[in-house]
Amino acid sequence: MIKIEHLYKSFGDKEVLKDINSTFRDGEVNLIIGQSGSGKTVLMKNIVGLLTPTSGSIFYDDRDFVALSKKEKILLRREMGMIFQNAALFDSMTVLDNVMFPLDMFSDMPYEDRKQRALDCLARVNLAGAEMKFPGEISGGMQKRVAIARAIVLEPKYLFCDEPNSGLDPRTSIVIDELIAGITHEDKITTIVNTHDMNSVMGIGENITFICEGRAEWQGSNKEIMDATNKSLEDFIFASDILRKAKQLHDQKKSQ
Repeated sequence: MIKIEHLYKSFGDKEVLKDINSTFRDGEVNLIIGQSGSGKTVLMKNIVGLLTPTSGSIFYDDRDFVALSKKEKILLRREMGMIFQNAALFDSMTVLDNVMFPLDMFSDMPYEDRKQRALDCLARVNLAGAEMKFPGEISGGMQKRVAIARAIVLEPKYLFCDEPNSGLDPRTSIVIDELIAGITHEDKITTIVNTHDMNSVMGIGENITFICEGRAEWQGSNKEIMDATNKSLEDFIFASDILRKAKQLHDQKKSQ
């Protein structure tokens, strides 16, 4: 579990995060959603340690990340897996070498064990047989799946995904969502996904934190979001005609 308490972040005179309080649960897909400029990316960067909060606490179970020493933070980061918006694969390395990279850096496993672990992770994301290809030889969706395999190769307790469906078509986005959700549930990982994809929100959003103008204005599940009464959240979620009509149908059924 990751728990945020009274988190503030300022850049000079500009206060970007304002008293954020939120809990991200084990074994669930936790989403951070909000409009561009709302502060959700800054929040994610504070959680993973790329930024330091102005004040407040970030608890990884019983460890306050903000208060840890540099050495302790390095050790904790080894429990994290990260999936970046653009996959961030090494173009000059094969798919297998990309997935093995964290093991080469942080594990003392023998080479054959590292290789087998990487192959197992590739099989888990349905990429068995693609290990000798290079990133430029595979599709964007396959690159994202390689990134997922690399993120889980060290068996992390915490998984962070920054806009994992960016640039993907709707069908491929569903595949990526289902992979992330499946791994989260099977491995009991605390997964946090930063997204503005409403398909992800409605499909895999088990625990959603809505950020608006630097504040956490709402938290709940995708089952509860249709009944949310927060005006800013409604404007964000139901911006499209399709979702607005879905909301109207939902309200009509409730009133019958």
